[in-house]
Amino acid sequence: MPFKKIFISLFILICFSAKASFVLLPMDETTQQNHLKAYGITYWCLSKNYKASWLLNYRGGSFLLPDAPEIRKECQIRGVSFEVLSDSEEAAILLEISSPSQNMETVILEKAPKIAVYTPKGKQPWDDAVTLVLTYAEIPFTPIYDEEVLSDGLLLYDWLHLHHEDFTGQYGKFYGAYRNAPWYIEQKNQAEALATKLGYAKVSIEKLAVAKKIRDFVIGGGFMFAMCSAADSFDIALSAEGVDICEPMFDGDPSDGNYQSKIDYTKTFAFKNFILDRKPEHYEFSDIDMTEKRIKIPMEKDYFTLMEYSAKWDPIPTMLCQNHTQLIKGFMGQTTAFERELVKSNILVLGENQLNEEARYIHGQVGKGMFTFFGGHDPEDYQHKVGDEPTVLDLHPNSPGFRLILNNVLFPAAKKKKQKT
Repeated sequence: MPFKKIFISLFILICFSAKASFVLLPMDETTQQNHLKAYGITYWCLSKNYKASWLLNYRGGSFLLPDAPEIRKECQIRGVSFEVLSDSEEAAILLEISSPSQNMETVILEKAPKIAVYTPKGKQPWDDAVTLVLTYAEIPFTPIYDEEVLSDGLLLYDWLHLHHEDFTGQYGKFYGAYRNAPWYIEQKNQAEALATKLGYAKVSIEKLAVAKKIRDFVIGGGFMFAMCSAADSFDIALSAEGVDICEPMFDGDPSDGNYQSKIDYTKTFAFKNFILDRKPEHYEFSDIDMTEKRIKIPMEKDYFTLMEYSAKWDPIPTMLCQNHTQLIKGFMGQTTAFERELVKSNILVLGENQLNEEARYIHGQVGKGMFTFFGGHDPEDYQHKVGDEPTVLDLHPNSPGFRLILNNVLFPAAKKKKQKT
């Protein structure tokens, strides 16, 4: 019968048009049960050569993936919330995002970046927030250290994280509190032995050589992310090239007289006009850090705000600020935050505490590459101390602070396009 045939044809057409074609990983506050592992799922899809899109400012910066049984299964195994979309539903979302009235944008993710973490041998994942969250999110990375960096091993990678390193050769300025601790003595001996093995007379000289290799990696097009003391000590080391800023207990001989006047701020990535801390027993490198200037900020009121950028005109900072909240809990570190007036004018401030005039999260471009500095040690451990228990991320699967780290991990996967002017 004609009517029956028409009905069947329409039924088949409706079923075909409504078939699932996409998987959405929502990243808003109420829907996603595990924000951190959602990044791992997206990375996993890229490593399997699936296409992926990052929907900037759409439901907290959601990810759009093709529908496939193994993707659904992987989400279920890892406890990541997902929604199945038809072609028409996906088209409606993309149409909404493309509207000039919406501060949203669709960014294509092309490939899984090759990740290296600069970290000493033997360090545990919980010693560093980035290795901790990469491990939790199941994003693979390769630990490297001075030997690999100095032998041009960075050429194998797209993205580099700097563990909480001291690139100045002052052993983290732990001398005042821990100079007699066995772990401090052992680390100092190991650093000196490694410098000697690599042909350097001092640890400070060897660390400067490492910092310059990392600088060249970024200039050549690499992406670098550093937290806590790695950020300011990296810039300080570059600025003090050819100048001895180490006291005798660190390198066996006196520092240069009036070394502050010899600092070259043109060599730094992010900071300018800083004053170095000359006291070897003081747990500070310079006045870049805001830790001792935060006495008016109690823990319960310690928050910083993410800046809002135009997703269509400024997709890079927008990617780095994707979150389900703009208000992020503060957390301490040897370098907790950066003195705002010491940040160079060409550097973007992505997160700030305006009440204390401090920058918490900053980003810049050097040569063909980019870098991001993030103050503090661990987003879910307010005042991390030596010997503290490790953070258990199963208790913080929706951490906004750790999301900022993972934004940086996925950032190099984005399809490059020219910035609008």
